[in-house]
Amino acid sequence: MNLLITGIHGFVGSVLVNTLMKNHRIYGLDIVAPNKVGVVQTFSWADLEDKKLPEVDAIIHLAGKAHDTNKHSEAQVYFDINTGLTSKIYDYFLNSPAKWFIFFSSVKAVADMVSDDILTEEVIPNPHGPYGESKRQAEMYIEDHWPILRSGKSVYIIRPCMIHGPGNKGNLNLLYQVVEKGIPWPLGAFENRRSFTSVGNLCFVIARLVGGNVSSGIYHLGDDEALSTNELIELMCEVLGRKAHIWYLPKVLVNGLARLGGMLHLLPLNPERLRKLTENYVVSNAKIKKAMGIEKMPISAKDGLRETLRSFTKKKGTASLRSQ
Repeated sequence: MNLLITGIHGFVGSVLVNTLMKNHRIYGLDIVAPNKVGVVQTFSWADLEDKKLPEVDAIIHLAGKAHDTNKHSEAQVYFDINTGLTSKIYDYFLNSPAKWFIFFSSVKAVADMVSDDILTEEVIPNPHGPYGESKRQAEMYIEDHWPILRSGKSVYIIRPCMIHGPGNKGNLNLLYQVVEKGIPWPLGAFENRRSFTSVGNLCFVIARLVGGNVSSGIYHLGDDEALSTNELIELMCEVLGRKAHIWYLPKVLVNGLARLGGMLHLLPLNPERLRKLTENYVVSNAKIKKAMGIEKMPISAKDGLRETLRSFTKKKGTASLRSQ
């Protein structure tokens, strides 16, 4: 089939091209247009406005403003990109012969925090912050213009949790760099659980949706197992070939240090940072698996993370060779 992928030159777009190019003809829509193996041509958003895009069977909408954890981006930028571009490409889809539309939203469109429960599609969305709010507004636009059944069009709103894979630059890499330096992890007493999305599982799902007969709807996406930060530290040390150094400091002491850090602004730990490092965020993938008729994802959470972490080690080795 002919596929159009927006944000095609980003991390997820690049991996999807490598997966889908074997069976499909792929076009891109992005703000940059370098030559890319597997991509026939990359068009601009101006080309969309001028109706210069080729006829396609499916549209995968990845383009968006990523979550800025440093909070340097203005709020309106999120809405201009995450909501505005989504409405434009979705309107184009509704008026085109394309049959499948896949929108990559985020679990942050539902909740910024998940305490003791598992985040399912039945949870009433209550996003906090411009990133999650702009993604939710994009979802609502699609829901308000859901195609009628007899149109033959299928629409999927996909909400992945933290996506990772070889070549990805993100929070996992930052934590890996800390562990690599041999710095002990001092928050071992906080047994949290978090869900991740291996890019391999992500590609598996998208390949099944494109051209398939999975029912339209909103689906959460993640690996089958949730892991604690302690388990993540242990995996990093396993890949590095060293023993994990995890300190189980009393929670009372750690909370006190965090409060002190918040008041004095001299310590690297404060209440907000402590919450982010130790919170639970478990996401259910049961609905998407049931819709696809499978019992489990092809890649386990630990195996997927090992592959990502090994890529950090290989990248480090390549950099060392280049510096010699």
